[in-house]
Amino acid sequence: MFIEPTRRREPPHLRTGWIEIICGSMFSGKTEELIRRLTRARIAKLQVRIFKPSLDTRYHEENIVSHSALTIHSTPVQTAGQILSRAGDCDVVGIDEAQFFDQEIVEVCCTLANQGKRVVIAGLDMDFSGKPFGCMPQLMATAEYVTKVHAICVVCGDIAHYSYRLVPSNERVLLGETDSYEARCRRCFNLGEEAGRKEWVYEDEDEK
Repeated sequence: MFIEPTRRREPPHLRTGWIEIICGSMFSGKTEELIRRLTRARIAKLQVRIFKPSLDTRYHEENIVSHSALTIHSTPVQTAGQILSRAGDCDVVGIDEAQFFDQEIVEVCCTLANQGKRVVIAGLDMDFSGKPFGCMPQLMATAEYVTKVHAICVVCGDIAHYSYRLVPSNERVLLGETDSYEARCRRCFNLGEEAGRKEWVYEDEDEK
């Protein structure tokens, strides 16, 4: 479990900021971990501002909602630059679904950290094809702390870190839940891709 570095209560111009990344596949608990950290920051009486891309309206237009129904209020924004202008003098900035922002988000997060803010970011590290997703590689490279969380493969029950798309679409951005995606391990992801079908039957090695 991630334990926050000790933050001394100093004037803003003397604070040291940093960037934390929470990454992984769909259904791995990224948003739950984001909400947990931001809730702890509020318990510590820190000023928190939370943002998400405005295109993410799966559960709620404003709130960030995890797959397990944990909820925290956020401000939807269309561009990363709006985060910088709306963060104000807060202590902590939370950002969900960071992969949907363009490369400007990297500079924005670095600017916020340089201002002495703690920046906590959650996002998919890979898209449905298993390729690095958007700005996430650059964010992970510039962050002080990177936490990779894992889901459970729905096919074989192993550790999963791929988001397997169940619907026939090549669009990189396709909002959806369990009706459109499922978590899979490397083996089941690759076998599913090879099969080219919506579903396939897992064959135990011992039964071959």
